[in-house]
Amino acid sequence: MSITSLGYIGVRSSKLADWSDFATDLLGMQKVDGSRSGQLFRMDDRKQRLILTRDGDEGFDFMGWEVESHDALDALAGRLENAGVPVRLEGGSLAGERHVSRLISFMDPDGNRLEAFSGPEIASDPFKPARPISGFKTGALGMGHAVLHAQKVEQLLPFYRDLLGFKVTDYGLTPYPLYFFHVNGRHHSFAMVGSGRRGFHHFMVELQMLDDVGQGYDIAQTKEDLVAYSLGRHSNDHMMSFYANTPSGFFVEYGWGAQVIDPQNWEPFETTQGPSTWGHERLHLPEDSPVRHKMREMRFQTARDGFRAANPQTNCAWLDSVIARE
Repeated sequence: MSITSLGYIGVRSSKLADWSDFATDLLGMQKVDGSRSGQLFRMDDRKQRLILTRDGDEGFDFMGWEVESHDALDALAGRLENAGVPVRLEGGSLAGERHVSRLISFMDPDGNRLEAFSGPEIASDPFKPARPISGFKTGALGMGHAVLHAQKVEQLLPFYRDLLGFKVTDYGLTPYPLYFFHVNGRHHSFAMVGSGRRGFHHFMVELQMLDDVGQGYDIAQTKEDLVAYSLGRHSNDHMMSFYANTPSGFFVEYGWGAQVIDPQNWEPFETTQGPSTWGHERLHLPEDSPVRHKMREMRFQTARDGFRAANPQTNCAWLDSVIARE
């Protein structure tokens, strides 16, 4: 598999000041660059993970996918072109803005811009979070995950699965199609929601400690309508998280504790629980919304069935060692 992780995400927005507050005060990212035309934010030793620009309509701009080498990037470009997908080799100027050595761009069947790159630049100075957090879970797992709305899942599935080589982790068909894909040990680095729309549903960042998420949840509740989904736990990746409304109208999932899978031996399956074991009340929807009611009933059925996440993380080294021995 040539694509190894989600490297960065680009968002278009005219609300750069609001985004700066959101990314730093709530998420804890480090703002490293700012101008009238855009902003960059760090999460780790990479020079940027979140890119904000003013150009175009509000919302999703692009996803940047990392490959392991220049040769792998050339092979990916060739595979796309052989399948009839136009590929652009970006010049040094844009590659420099993305802080990578080489960069290509192309579109998925829904018209979403994707970028693939090799040779990411590493910052010389350590990451400094904007508020006291333990840090983000990145490294070989990448930035986190991104979830797109899909007009027709059946059109996007062959592109991401068969052409890009993303592996299906699991999927659900009720109340709408949901497909989750892995490119490394993270349960999913990409997912699609068959909502009949286009653009971001959300992107996720994972914290090193549960307390970071809980304190973020407290901060989010101090501002009206900032919490989109209440604190809860997903049934498929076991992530404990809440969702926040971004200034651009989509969500950011702020989580901890997702399972890490073995991609070499993983077998995809249909999931019927959830999508949450508990919590994740859709606060952004009206109380009488059929979708909100359906999601709530699915959660309650999961509770009646007694579903539990396997081997939950504890953040306690002693207890983790006891569980490992047993």
